[in-house]
Amino acid sequence: MKFVNLRLALLSTVLAAVVSTTAGASGIRNTMDDQLRAPQVPCAQLNVPDGNQVAYRAYASGVQVYWWNGTVWGFVVPLANLYADPGFQGKIGRHYGGPTWRSNSGSLVIGRRIAACSADQGSIPWLLLEADETDGAGIFSNVTYIQRVNTSGGLAPSAPGAFDGEQISVPYTAEYYFYRRQD
Repeated sequence: MKFVNLRLALLSTVLAAVVSTTAGASGIRNTMDDQLRAPQVPCAQLNVPDGNQVAYRAYASGVQVYWWNGTVWGFVVPLANLYADPGFQGKIGRHYGGPTWRSNSGSLVIGRRIAACSADQGSIPWLLLEADETDGAGIFSNVTYIQRVNTSGGLAPSAPGAFDGEQISVPYTAEYYFYRRQD
C-alpha cells in the first residue's frame, strides 16, 4: 500500500510540474502574441490598412525639442532611445528627425505622417506614418507603416519662451509599432 501511495504522490508531482511548465510556456507565447498584436486606437484614421501586420514593437524614452520664435513654440526634432521592453531595458536603436528610426544593427525606416489623433490632452498625439524609405537588413527592413501610441508627455510648453531662439527639451515616452506587408 505504501508503494502505491508513493507512486501516486510521485505521479501527481510530475503532473503538477508538467502543468506548471506548460502554463509557463503558454505565458511566454501569450506575451509574444501581445507584442505582435496591433494596438487599440482611439480614432479610425490611425488604423493601418489591411494587408499589413505588426512585425516589431519598440518602447521610446526621450525628448521632443521645441524652439521659441518670439511668438510660438515650434517643433524641432524628436530625440529618443528605443527599447525592446516596456521597462526601457535592451536598447535596440534611436529615433530622431526625419522622422527616422535606426536600429543598433543599422537598419532604418524614414516615415511620412498620415494621420494624428489626441488620446490624452496632456501628451503628444498618437500618429500613423507611412514608410517613405527603408534601408539595411534588420528589424526596420521592409517596414510599411509605423504607429506611435500610448504617448506620455512631450507637449510644447504653454508659457512663452524667455528669449527668441530659446530651445527646450520636453520628456516623453511612447510605443512604436512597425508593420510589414503580409505575404
